[in-house]
Amino acid sequence: QVQLVESGGGLVQAGGSLRLSCAASTRTFSSYAMGWFRQPPGKERELVAIIRWTGGTTYYAASVKGRFTISRDNANNTVYLQMNSLKPEDTAVYYCAAPRRTYYYTINLYDYSYWGQGTQVTVSS
Repeated sequence: QVQLVESGGGLVQAGGSLRLSCAASTRTFSSYAMGWFRQPPGKERELVAIIRWTGGTTYYAASVKGRFTISRDNANNTVYLQMNSLKPEDTAVYYCAAPRRTYYYTINLYDYSYWGQGTQVTVSS
């Protein structure tokens, strides 16, 4: 079982930055790919970024590429999402997630079985 807790959300003006953190409770954190997803108001949940268990490979949605950076600290069981140049359309609840098994790098939302409670990010224009 993997328990995830996000933090770092808040209200920011367009053009600003936020850094989200996700703390994981599992001893096998360094064996899991990790993902950040978001759900804008009234819309479906969507992929933002994923990172391989080693941290050496990442993937970004086109809408955030060049503005967001995913990273991880395996020694402290934490994954981060640095968000720069924020836009009002980035407003959403942001979730971190782990896939259903270790050593599984996937961009498919439905392959992720473990989810945090979410943290609200609101970008004002």
